[in-house]
Amino acid sequence: QVQLVESGGGLVQAGGSLRLSCAASGSVFGKNAMGWYRQAPGKQRELVAAITSGGRTTNYADSVKGRFTISRDNAKNTVYLQMNSLKPEDTAVYYCNALRSWYTFAPFDSWGQGTQVTVSS
Repeated sequence: QVQLVESGGGLVQAGGSLRLSCAASGSVFGKNAMGWYRQAPGKQRELVAAITSGGRTTNYADSVKGRFTISRDNAKNTVYLQMNSLKPEDTAVYYCNALRSWYTFAPFDSWGQGTQVTVSS
């Protein structure tokens, strides 16, 4: 099982940028696709971006396409989310997780503590 620690969140003005990091422990990191999810107050957790195990293929929610970029460094067991042109509606707790399946984007059951992103207008 992979253990996950997210970091890099904070308070930023609309139009600003943040870079999130997710450090993963466990030898299976390089074998799994990874995803960034977010959960806003009163809303369900949603997938924001995903990346295959080798990093060659990515997938984004329509709401973040062209603004967010997911990447990974398997040598460092870390996945990143570069967030540009942030909007107030991006405000949420952001989580990373390994994916059970690239086709369903279903995550594994265990989650990290997440990192709060707050975008002011």
